[in-house]
Amino acid sequence: MTDILTTLTGLADAIGPGRLILVVGPSGAGKDTLLGLAKVACADHGSIVFPRRVITRQASASEDNEEVSLGTFEAALARDEYALHWEAHGHRYALSRALDDEIRAGHTVVANVSRTIIAAMRRAYADVTVISITAPPNVLAERLAMRSRSSDGKLELRLSRTVDEAAPDVTIVNTGSADFHARQLVRAIKGEKWDE
Repeated sequence: MTDILTTLTGLADAIGPGRLILVVGPSGAGKDTLLGLAKVACADHGSIVFPRRVITRQASASEDNEEVSLGTFEAALARDEYALHWEAHGHRYALSRALDDEIRAGHTVVANVSRTIIAAMRRAYADVTVISITAPPNVLAERLAMRSRSSDGKLELRLSRTVDEAAPDVTIVNTGSADFHARQLVRAIKGEKWDE
């Protein structure tokens, strides 16, 4: 199923001055694992915020998401509580409108989102950095098979999914140790360079 994005409309100006870090990548790339480690590493930096996604599927142990029913999700959407929301693989995802306040306060907001929303987010926010976390197809297949989350749908469909997207600002090929790649992610979040 193609992802569907709905974002804010009618914005007079892009939201800033803080940074929005969009962490994207295919299923099985290890985004949630690296984000969890990066969140711990950034715990002493009050200006770096990791908002919880709202999801309509079962959350796994490696995710820091808020699981809600479809009815609860749609009711919050009707109350305009989400800064952005999208659909992927038959499930709904969103981030609270509170992230806009964090960005207006000059903070850095780091969020795991669908690759399909990059263009819209670059229009809606003044300072957007896209970090792609990826891995070779055989690694993705192995990780997805090990995860075997029933709500994910067919493995073949997840592996064959392609998304047209602009080139990311930073790419992390997550095939080494989680700690090593989490340090790369933290440096990218902080705007630092590293030797690949």
